[in-house]
Amino acid sequence: MRYAAIDIGSNAVRLLIADIIESNNSVHFKKNTLVRVPLRLGDDAFLDQYLSDKKTNDLIKTMVAFRNLMDVYKVSKYLAFATSAMRDAANGPAVVTKIMEEANINLEIITGQKEASIIYATHIEQILDSEKNYLYIDVGGGSTELSLFSAGNLVASKSFNIGTIRILDNKDSEENWNAMKNFIKDNTRQFKVILGIGTGGNINKLYKIAEEPNKAPLTFVKLKSIYNHLNSYSLRDRINLLGLNQDRADVIIPACEIFLTIMRIANIKNLFVPTYGLVDGMIQSLIENKINK
Repeated sequence: MRYAAIDIGSNAVRLLIADIIESNNSVHFKKNTLVRVPLRLGDDAFLDQYLSDKKTNDLIKTMVAFRNLMDVYKVSKYLAFATSAMRDAANGPAVVTKIMEEANINLEIITGQKEASIIYATHIEQILDSEKNYLYIDVGGGSTELSLFSAGNLVASKSFNIGTIRILDNKDSEENWNAMKNFIKDNTRQFKVILGIGTGGNINKLYKIAEEPNKAPLTFVKLKSIYNHLNSYSLRDRINLLGLNQDRADVIIPACEIFLTIMRIANIKNLFVPTYGLVDGMIQSLIENKINK
């Protein structure tokens, strides 16, 4: 049995196909195939609040390809969610209709709050110390989702319109930055020690660059050092000399800045990077729906 998850983000579009494994009264999944297409819908959505014909056509072609892949892999269930860019695009609902008509994919534009809840549906906190406090930090192209857990319980969760593409397009407002900072201060001041859990493509890449042994957490000091190193290179040199993909070389700098800002305000010294993301949470949601039924 196979499930699939489609994440239409502001920087890239992803398809995860996962094998569902049932054993010893438990159900879990193993990643089979992951496809990532860097469409960067946020450039249209954040600047013009509208998806151009070109971006729309590229997205529809991608969805048709994803539908064909799901059919070939004999996917039995799937979820398809669109996040910040499609939320901001005035023609988002019309694009959703076109995708259903041409690709036969039922796409839902989800709220930031639902996005946050799906991300922590991976339940990574369950394999960590349940007596400690964790702040989930998911940084995307259009939004940042924060979820605070204490002793295994959700304390607070919120989505903010602060993301890597927004920053590159100068569409991040001081109001949103202040709102995020106040949220962090208000909800973390009662805890002496908070550990971070970082998700998203950029922090996964940064963790790979850090080369931490045995899945050790990424420290604030190490992340700041990596940021200073990357920021000392031009965009072209980050691509040609450091070997970063073109669609990663620019967004990785503002991603660092977002993570460092959050860690500094919350006084987070260690950040766990489980390499999970929205698509993983979507697969987990499908599994939990199956178990509940």
